[in-house]
Amino acid sequence: MASLPTQNSTASFWHSEPSHFLLGHRTTPDLPTEADIVIVGSGITGASAARFLAEDARAKRLRVVMLDAREACWCATGRNGGHCQPLLFDSTPDVAAFELRNYNAVKSYIKKHNVPCEWRSLTGCRTFWTEPLAKAAADDVRDLKRHAPELGKEVTVIDDEESLRRHRVNGAPGATLSACAGSLWPYKLIAFILEDLIKEGHLNLQTKTPVTKIEPCTDDPEGPAPTGPRHILHTPRGTIKARHVILATNAYTSHLLPEFADLIVPERGVMTALLPPAKSKPLEDSYGFVGALGGNPIHDDYLNQRPFSGVPNPAGHLMFGGGYVGKKLNMIGETDDSVLDEGSASYLREALLKLLILGGETGGLKELKMTHQWSGIWGTSKDHHPWVGAVPSRPGVWLAGGYSGHGMPNGTLCGKAVVEMLLAQEAGVAIDDVQNRLVTDGNLPQAYIITQDRIERCKHIDSVQVQDRKGIVGIRSLDAMIQAQWNTKL
Repeated sequence: MASLPTQNSTASFWHSEPSHFLLGHRTTPDLPTEADIVIVGSGITGASAARFLAEDARAKRLRVVMLDAREACWCATGRNGGHCQPLLFDSTPDVAAFELRNYNAVKSYIKKHNVPCEWRSLTGCRTFWTEPLAKAAADDVRDLKRHAPELGKEVTVIDDEESLRRHRVNGAPGATLSACAGSLWPYKLIAFILEDLIKEGHLNLQTKTPVTKIEPCTDDPEGPAPTGPRHILHTPRGTIKARHVILATNAYTSHLLPEFADLIVPERGVMTALLPPAKSKPLEDSYGFVGALGGNPIHDDYLNQRPFSGVPNPAGHLMFGGGYVGKKLNMIGETDDSVLDEGSASYLREALLKLLILGGETGGLKELKMTHQWSGIWGTSKDHHPWVGAVPSRPGVWLAGGYSGHGMPNGTLCGKAVVEMLLAQEAGVAIDDVQNRLVTDGNLPQAYIITQDRIERCKHIDSVQVQDRKGIVGIRSLDAMIQAQWNTKL
């Protein structure tokens, strides 16, 4: 079971320019005693849920309170790699289409509101470092083009040396190029959303207010009234009652929902902000590195570069994360991001000099200079699909999380889907009808929806730890394993 977030985390680069409005923010000095909806977590999912509630006329009179154990956006969204890139050929076409829709939703919001978060649309170059991995990726892209040609148009395979070198790749046998990739400062996006919601009176944010327990409200011996509070949320600052609770807690979900302990498993990763070699030219792509330098292909390394001009602190930082191949500490089941795995950090400082043609003055360099290196905790889903919807046996508790390190192209619309389910149910619409409409309209993949049947299926498949040892790559490979293991139980 996950712990609460630790209070002394390693220092993320993304927090080096914090919102002074949000630091220590409590919209009201005291914790409200009651709300219609309490959102737990202030990352991309929680902020998106709050935004979509504010934009929906059905929620106009609802009191929305957001609680976070830390400062706002101080967990996964404020500690990630700064990518927003759909993975189009790793998954089924409906999942790929949903991630692409998510990417476009994030991009359009930033453009519409002129959010100063360093958004850049660019090509995503995903590199594969063994012949079998490169062949498998090419086969997957070919299948995508055959079965979902509109999605297939977004992806190109390159495997000739000239093309690879043109994209600065140093020695991989193959790569894919995706037209829909984005680089951004994720904390600044979420800070913009939260500040706007608070200033417009749509949200009461209470930072440094960890939720330690959720229990049913039993004020009425016959049970909560249909329109009254259903839950009591306990915090060190007191309790708050709510009719609905939205958990945007990702890796920390099982602290409040113990039944999800093996369904959403915390993992600790490492990120670095590295200075590029002197006189090097900016990279035109973002990157993924699959199976690089002997690494387990289930754990990609990932890179994008900050601008060299036109922004505060324009140093062209190479935002490089992963480093699983160099790890010295356990990764799975860990929730303490005050600990830095120096083995992973050392690998990340050294690896780019081998993997990319960085250019500039690299003679004699053994590693790049870092300005920040930090840990982050993400939540890995046992079946590698997010968990979105109503929590069984807990009326009024909703969940969106378990993104398996891929929250930026999922969290926005997963937050929206939960809001749609909640508000439709409030209006008397059956939850099954809401879910069916979301799936039919492409607003949520069927595989993401929380059902008791899905939970039962997950009881009979390998744990996250065993999957890691086996090196299972991609959702489609995992889905095949799930089906095979499930069939043996029937």
